[in-house]
Amino acid sequence: MLGHLQVSRTQSWNHRPPLPPPPPPLLAQCSLSKQGQQFLYSVARDPTASNRLICKFIASSPKSIALNALSHLLSPTTTHPHLSSLALPLYSRITEVSWFSWNPKLIAEVIALLYKQGQLKEAETLVSETLIKLGSRERDIVSFYCNLIDSHSKHSSNQGVFDVISRLSQIVSESSSVYAKERAYASMISSLCTDGRPVEAENLIEEMKVRGLKPSVFEFKSVVYGCGRVGLFEDMLRILLQMENEGFELDTVLSNMVLSSYGTYNKQSEMVSWLKRMKDSNIPFSIRTYNSVLNSCPMIMSILKDLKTFPLTIDELMENLKGEEALLVKELIGSTVLEEAMEWDSSEGKLDLHGMHLGSAFLIMLQWREEMKYRLNAGEYVMPVEITVVCGSGKHSIVRGESPVKRMVREMMTRTRSPMRIDRKNIGCFVAKAKVVKNWLC
Repeated sequence: MLGHLQVSRTQSWNHRPPLPPPPPPLLAQCSLSKQGQQFLYSVARDPTASNRLICKFIASSPKSIALNALSHLLSPTTTHPHLSSLALPLYSRITEVSWFSWNPKLIAEVIALLYKQGQLKEAETLVSETLIKLGSRERDIVSFYCNLIDSHSKHSSNQGVFDVISRLSQIVSESSSVYAKERAYASMISSLCTDGRPVEAENLIEEMKVRGLKPSVFEFKSVVYGCGRVGLFEDMLRILLQMENEGFELDTVLSNMVLSSYGTYNKQSEMVSWLKRMKDSNIPFSIRTYNSVLNSCPMIMSILKDLKTFPLTIDELMENLKGEEALLVKELIGSTVLEEAMEWDSSEGKLDLHGMHLGSAFLIMLQWREEMKYRLNAGEYVMPVEITVVCGSGKHSIVRGESPVKRMVREMMTRTRSPMRIDRKNIGCFVAKAKVVKNWLC
């Protein structure tokens, strides 16, 4: 499929280009539970009482609430970075309760945060304790280091990443276990790509081959996306061609990585070509395809800033778009993503917007209105009792506040005078009787 592409190997580089800034968040961010927020608020008001408040919080909280608070403090994107120093004493107290079960991922997150905070002695103490706990179980040791390098990557701790790489490299050199070697290489390659060093990651793929190991699709995908993230598009295409030559199929996940990479650098023309190539190769689109493409459409993002004026039909939207953005939307609406997001039977016709960013949910909603007009009037479809649109942030959500997607859907329902209303049993859904919806649309 890529055989006609003219690609060349980029010369070795002594510095890496700066990574582009991340796109603005388009989904509601998961936050603390109410109990967790109250706990951190209390500590912020009286830091001198932190130990007492930690003990009280753990004693009165179920497992899920306590771990949620700890995860929040450990997260690189925590909204309480000034309280992240509480993570170690909170973790220490959690390890003393009866329900606690030690796992390498959680301890790795604690170590990575300590490392980021410059508490190297405390971090090394936890590493040593972990290695003693794991003993001679090589697989478990490798798993721990893989979790640790992943946690360092999330915190953008370059030195932490390379410290773990040196330890994993030693294991690779000394171990006779193929599993240990392959797992170590996979983590090192992934972390180097996350760190913006895909050329070094590709060198490790070649090193694997020299050692008689066969790189998996995971390693290749990591390098493909790593190249795309830093704008090395010729290398990205070259590795894609190499993958095909080695028998790996180009799939939806890999294609979404390519689209996301092009989108980061506003290469909309290349995105249009890639979507066409996906269709020609029968590679299905997914919600992530929609997200990757529409997040890179500035006109659509601009339109959605004003919920009082955004277009209410596909035709109105196309009139507002120009150039490549219009072509991108045309390619998307010809896919099966809407159909896959819908369930239809005699009891319910449901559209599920979970996983969709704001632009994707907006376009899907426009498509959904047209599809509903057809289905409710076509004899080939059974008439359901009820119509439901699931937006999320409902009865199973700990997110506080209304999500952008739900806000957009609510405004669309209001402006089109839809009979669909927020479900009293689940505030994350809009519902109405199908016959009423049919009268509204027709």
